[in-house]
Amino acid sequence: MHSRRPDRTTRTVFPSGPGGAACRGARAAAALLAAALLVSACSADDADGSTASTVARAATTLDALPAATPSALAAYYGQRPAWRSCGVPGFECATLKAPLDYAKPSAGDVRLAVARKKATGPGKRLGSLLVNPGGPGGSAIGYLQQYAALGYPAEVRAQYDMVAVDPRGVARSEPVECLNGPEMDAYTQTDITPDDAREEDLLAGAQKKFAEGCGADSPQLLRHVSTVEAARDMDIVRAALGDRKLTYVGASYGTFLGATYAGLFPERVGRLVLDGAMDPSLDARRINLDQTAGFETAFRSFAQDCVRHADCPLGTKPDDAGRKLRAFFDRLDARPIPAGDADGRKLGEALATTGVIAAMYDEGAWPQLRSALTSAMKQNDGSGLLALSDSYYERDSEGRYSNLMSANAAVNCVDLPPAFDGPGEVTESLPAFEKASPVFGEGLAWASLNCAYWPVRATGAPHRIEAKGAAPILVVGTTRDPATPYRWAQSLAGQLSSGHLLTYDGDGHTAYGRGSACIDSAINAYLLHGTPPADGKRCS
Repeated sequence: MHSRRPDRTTRTVFPSGPGGAACRGARAAAALLAAALLVSACSADDADGSTASTVARAATTLDALPAATPSALAAYYGQRPAWRSCGVPGFECATLKAPLDYAKPSAGDVRLAVARKKATGPGKRLGSLLVNPGGPGGSAIGYLQQYAALGYPAEVRAQYDMVAVDPRGVARSEPVECLNGPEMDAYTQTDITPDDAREEDLLAGAQKKFAEGCGADSPQLLRHVSTVEAARDMDIVRAALGDRKLTYVGASYGTFLGATYAGLFPERVGRLVLDGAMDPSLDARRINLDQTAGFETAFRSFAQDCVRHADCPLGTKPDDAGRKLRAFFDRLDARPIPAGDADGRKLGEALATTGVIAAMYDEGAWPQLRSALTSAMKQNDGSGLLALSDSYYERDSEGRYSNLMSANAAVNCVDLPPAFDGPGEVTESLPAFEKASPVFGEGLAWASLNCAYWPVRATGAPHRIEAKGAAPILVVGTTRDPATPYRWAQSLAGQLSSGHLLTYDGDGHTAYGRGSACIDSAINAYLLHGTPPADGKRCS
């Protein structure tokens, strides 16, 4: 049901495609980023042999804010939306203000774009249902207008006003812009598997140019696009809508945003669905390493399906598929192939890797990927994989990009200290990443370098979220989710004092609206009646 792009759940910007961050938040509609993990904490014999478990176990807990609204914020909380036509039939839009810096509310404002589609039913209205598709960097308003307000179950839309706010720095809410279209084209084609010192310097240079562009565009805003600030903005929106408590469905990175809200405002939690959950207790390197393993798991599922078809270009045995794909990437690294692109782009290793990863978010895209790989590997035609990559990066036919990748990096790099401080640390970690994924590990390791050159320091750190005193919160995990590994959902549900874990035994990223009647009925019952499923319920 979710007609979705990949949800960059994530946490690292891949100069060629997805960059992984999977232990603490993510989405498939942007650059491959991050997510989160835990379960009983990473152990010392984890993939990289590190003591990452100490990060999870020693993480501080997010403290709730005082229940009373500070007087300095009273004007923000007293706003009422001036609804106007959006230009999209059935939708209304408004603009609200939030302080740029919550520590100094007098220092200026951020404008937040809000959209709404009013409840469709004649019966009792349950209030507002806010939605967020993830990213960070995904447009919640775009998701609302293109899917949620039209595709969520009719009974949910009948009783809730469907509402979205683009987080600060995203889409319609003062977007961060780092590079123009041609510069983004060059950035996304950067070699992500450097073979020597010169290529390492080129990759680092591309990351630096991207970071410098972001700093030049939004020097003040860039310091204030954290998830904590976005969650505080959501509380202003809740108050402006007239809702006593927040009802919310967040996917991928949207689960981290929702969980952060719960940690800050536990007494204002209404019905929260956190689908494709991230683990806030993990550091950036662990997030990226976990997500790398997640994409390997998803690729193996794809490979098992692919070899059952006569047109599979990866052979007849699942165990051979990864080696064949890796060899194909190596060929593209040496010699890109034509892709039928009007701007002259060819399909190299970077764009091809992004195209493959994009299709891992939804098993419904597997036939398209199989066809695209066949064209590229057997007919020297890279157009199919380029189309998948462009969709992932939100690049249109005119060569324009949304601000998804810019916002993704901006939020990720301020939320957590960088995964790596420089190329040397990446090189040392390559064996762990390649063990996690022989197919994608090297590229995703180098993609994790992006925040090393960020122009502002991170203000966040790994932490647990307990949200003591909150109403029941529904955490949803998919067992073979590529971008937000299942154990992240287990971990978040275990951290939350009122967490209820709902499991989808299946493939793809997130679970709600993806074809499981069991999942959908459980979530619908929770949203409509406030009754969560039994903790640990499993669906297929």
